[in-house]
Amino acid sequence: MSPFDEEIDRHGTHSMKWDMMEPIYGVPASDGLSMWVADMDFRPPDCVQDAVERMAAHGIYGYFGDDAAYKDAIRWWMAERHGWEVQADWILTTNGLVNGVGLCVDAYTDPGDGVVLMTPVYHAFARVVAAADRQVIECPLALDDGRYAMDFDAWEAMLPDNAKMLVLCSPHNPGGRVWTADELRGVADFCRRHDLILVSDEIHHDLVMPGRRHVPMPLAAPDITDRLVMMSATTKTFNIAGAHVGNVIIPDDGLRKRFSKKMMALGISPNSFGLHMATAAYSPEGAAWVDDLCAYLDGNRKIFDDAIDSVPGLKSMPLEATYLAWVDFSGTGMDPKEFTRRVEGDARIAVNHGPTFGKGGESFLRFNLATPRAKVEEAAERVKKAFGDLQ
Repeated sequence: MSPFDEEIDRHGTHSMKWDMMEPIYGVPASDGLSMWVADMDFRPPDCVQDAVERMAAHGIYGYFGDDAAYKDAIRWWMAERHGWEVQADWILTTNGLVNGVGLCVDAYTDPGDGVVLMTPVYHAFARVVAAADRQVIECPLALDDGRYAMDFDAWEAMLPDNAKMLVLCSPHNPGGRVWTADELRGVADFCRRHDLILVSDEIHHDLVMPGRRHVPMPLAAPDITDRLVMMSATTKTFNIAGAHVGNVIIPDDGLRKRFSKKMMALGISPNSFGLHMATAAYSPEGAAWVDDLCAYLDGNRKIFDDAIDSVPGLKSMPLEATYLAWVDFSGTGMDPKEFTRRVEGDARIAVNHGPTFGKGGESFLRFNLATPRAKVEEAAERVKKAFGDLQ
């Protein structure tokens, strides 16, 4: 049995994913399946747990100093797993990557400026941009044979003059695309033509299905680093999202100084638990765990997709990365209220609603597959039963 098959009861642990399922979605805690928030129902590797236990055993939780080992771990991981050589002084640490996006918006744009999002995309981007009194500019992704594709020609025609920044999600959430080097170069060229700061959120870069390979933006387009902010994190990879620690890697001195100044002005500094956990995670033991995790997620993907695609009118977008299945219900002819009611009411599964991801998400729901296989199998059967009248 795989260690990822262990079912861990998260009810009553202040888990957003499980304890807020019933208040938000009306899915009963007694027998509901929580497949919305993007964290995993798996324990992190032992090396991470051991780091936390050593802190607890020591019993003093003071300020963190001397981050050389932490930065060396990040540099090792980026070189070993992604082929990108990072300098230690490029690395800044934020309270997670949503915080990192917010700091970018604050550091590089002014109120009223436009921030480009390729929608549908991770919903927190638009929330942060709008809350900062910037304009959310939605550039819809094209559907090409059931997969998302860049549509630069269409975007050229719709881009307003106030656009100052583009936030890229690579790999893509919720569509699960691993963008090719050519596509990434297209993004870089688009940003250069329109004088946009490029924020590349690559938080899912380690969670890639077997046979796929993620390309970091600076390797795809080395000439874009003068306007590039790279973001990655251990939190998604190792299921330590509550640590709220993210890596913002900025090769350009000018951009890095502006970002660092904004962090200083807001008093941003990371918590010591997150730094100890990240240092432990970015290690050979952590790497082996990630390889096992991706193989397990691939198995979950196959089971879920086979079930979903067997129902007339339902289609799961091919998943190349992440653990988030993006299911299209447009073929049912049902309106979103009806197919959502069937999933949440009849199947008793809490999921993310497609419209929250922006234009193009109206007919979709997002399912989190990072849970023990038995739960994925149960979810698949419940969905098939909820749409049994179509079969």
